Amino acid sequence: MAKIIPDDCKVTPYDTVDYLKTPEDISEYLSVVFEDGDPKLIARALGNVARARGMSSVAKSTSLDRSGLYRSLCVDGEPKFSTITRVMKSLGFGLSPYRLA
Repeated sequence: MAKIIPDDCKVTPYDTVDYLKTPEDISEYLSVVFEDGDPKLIARALGNVARARGMSSVAKSTSLDRSGLYRSLCVDGEPKFSTITRVMKSLGFGLSPYRLA
């Protein structure tokens, strides 16, 4: 069987957080995720943004436990709506409905 990756090629794991550098990156990312509407994807995306901004900082500004935030905002997490709104607010975002076409 042929090798797919040459020996001199370094492969690193993908992490979305590495691409969330600016407020514009974060805003665009969250907009796309919220358009999709998948609750698990939204929770995971908020976790990614919180990690990009610093989970301890987000936990402090939301008055929520850091380890609880990690658990809520992961792949298998199911955060309460109040957690989502508090995290969104701490990240400088609101929730506003828009009419679907």
